[in-house]
Amino acid sequence: MTDLSNQKRVSASLLKCGVNRVWFDPERLPDIQNAISRDDLRELIDGGAIRAHQVKGVSRGRARVKMAKRSYGHCKGPGRHKGAKGARNPRKRQWIQKIRAIRKTLVELRDSGEIDRHMYRLLYRKSAGGQFRNVAHLKAQLEIMSGRMK
Repeated sequence: MTDLSNQKRVSASLLKCGVNRVWFDPERLPDIQNAISRDDLRELIDGGAIRAHQVKGVSRGRARVKMAKRSYGHCKGPGRHKGAKGARNPRKRQWIQKIRAIRKTLVELRDSGEIDRHMYRLLYRKSAGGQFRNVAHLKAQLEIMSGRMK
C-alpha cells in the first residue's frame, strides 16, 4: 500500500479537522492515491470517498443513572458526604426557612383576625429571638397564651 499521508494531511485541512479523524473509503483508495491537488481531494470529499469521523464525546448515560438513583435517596450515604455537618444544609439556610414559615403564619393569623396587631408584633419579636422551634410550636404557644387570657 502506498503512502497516503500527504492526501490525509491536505484532506484534514479541507475538512477542518485533525488528521486522525480523516477516513478514506477502502474501495476508492486508487482514486485517492491519484489525487494530487486540493481540487482533486475536494471532489473526492464531495463524492463521499473522503469523510471526517464524528467527534467522540463523553457519554452521559452513567451520570443519568446515578442522578435517577439519587432522586429517590440512593448513593447519598455518609461515605458520599464531604465537608462538615452544616455544609450540605447550612444552619443559616435552616433558619431562613423556619423564620419565613413562622412569619408567613403570623401574617395569616393577623389578617384572619385571630391575633391583633399588638399580639402580632409581640410574637414577631419573639420568633425573631428564636423562641419558637417551628410553626406547630408557635401555634401551641398561641393556644396556651389565649387560654391564659380567657
